[in-house]
Amino acid sequence: MRPPPPFADTVFDRVSALARKTGAINLGQGFPEIEHAPELLAAAQRALVEHSNQYPPMRGLPHLREAVVRYYAQEQGLELDSSQVIVTSGATEALAAAISALVGPGDEVVLLQPFYDAYLPLVQRAGGTARIVPLQAPGWTIPFDRLEAAIGPMTRAIILNTPNNPTGTLLTRTDLERLGALCAAHDLVLICDEVWEGMIIDGSTHVSPLHIEGLRERAVKIGSAGKIFSLTGWKVGWALAAPALAERIAAQHQFLTFTTAVPLQWAVAEGLPLPATWHAAHRARYAASYQRLATGLAAACYKVLPSAATWFLIVDLAASGLEPDDEAVATRMIREAGVAAIPVSAFCGDAPEKGYLRFCFAKEDATLDAAIERLARFRS
Repeated sequence: MRPPPPFADTVFDRVSALARKTGAINLGQGFPEIEHAPELLAAAQRALVEHSNQYPPMRGLPHLREAVVRYYAQEQGLELDSSQVIVTSGATEALAAAISALVGPGDEVVLLQPFYDAYLPLVQRAGGTARIVPLQAPGWTIPFDRLEAAIGPMTRAIILNTPNNPTGTLLTRTDLERLGALCAAHDLVLICDEVWEGMIIDGSTHVSPLHIEGLRERAVKIGSAGKIFSLTGWKVGWALAAPALAERIAAQHQFLTFTTAVPLQWAVAEGLPLPATWHAAHRARYAASYQRLATGLAAACYKVLPSAATWFLIVDLAASGLEPDDEAVATRMIREAGVAAIPVSAFCGDAPEKGYLRFCFAKEDATLDAAIERLARFRS
């Protein structure tokens, strides 16, 4: 039997370990210091004693699946049905179930780079081959000519991320319509990682593939309660798809995690119906943190690229007068400035983009101010 491919430790592990060793401020990993949603913490506590703690249905609590449908109707105007929802142990498990359902040995999948670091190993574990198409920096737009050229007779799916981590950019309706036309022409499924949809901080409107007529039957939408509510350790996510696709994904999900912690499912089901004003206020805290870090870095002569969403912003190294080698600069920043960031090349496969660093701004004001001061001294 052929041994499985090796998967080494990630740059996230290495950066965090070096930050701990040196005492650096960690603006690398994407977890917030900002206080969690107290409504959901109280709901989880109640659920432990008021609801069953035994196995829920494999596809998720009906109450939660219905809450997901109502949330998307409220926040995005999507018309869905609870039969389209599969609750998973985080968005990564939703991605794993979707990729396992659609990709087999010899199949190809197109990835738009930079991408969340789980996409490539998940495709490989399914026996597939990734065809990587880099987005065009610094605007991170899709080169549709290169994308179409990457599609071949063995291509089964395209995986994309909007809002994008690490770039913080959004795909437009026009982009998604063009992707829909490509998917229809080549009989492809579009797996869309939309976990940052609840963290759009510049007032833009999120457009999902499920908004596009030509994609409603051939798109998988991935969501995350952990990102919506800043509860990253809860690992409650979901996949949404047309019934035929949902059946295939559920069939894989039952042999991955089967189900997700039931008290947390009850709590998320209580949290999703919170009014739109609650969600807007939650996002506003992150918008203020983005402005604080972006303004401070700009004052210290760093070139900050605009970020419409997520908890991250990107610094253009060459435009900032720094060496365009993200790993080298990131290591120097930890050792010399005492601040950790993530190289954007960590989100790449072939021909990695080396000229950019990602910083997490989901931190308390004091943490951001201390980081800005250290990074300003790093430039002096």
